[in-house]
Amino acid sequence: MMIIGCDFHPSFQQIAYVDQEAGEYGERRLIHRGEAATFYRSLAGKSVRIGLEATGNDRWFHKLMSELGHELLVGDASAIHASAPREQRTDKGDARQILQLLVENRFPAIWRPCSNH
Repeated sequence: MMIIGCDFHPSFQQIAYVDQEAGEYGERRLIHRGEAATFYRSLAGKSVRIGLEATGNDRWFHKLMSELGHELLVGDASAIHASAPREQRTDKGDARQILQLLVENRFPAIWRPCSNH
């Protein structure tokens, strides 16, 4: 399984990921929409779980993940931040924290209604 922690912003996303089958870890900054869509499409056929904080301007991303069959978990931002308080937050640090919570099965997912975008 590929597990991805995603710090989502309006024009880009910072991700930290681990491919449990290959034993690989990586980090990337993906520009929306082209670069991000290309990356996630390249994972088609793999078991993929993605976690990100609840945010706006992400409907296109939810739709794409649904089309690709990737599992998308949306987390409570305040619970994510409270899980690892630090003085200075960074995009890379936030992506790593989300990934860690996913890997440890401690990700504070919130319920989202199913919708057809």
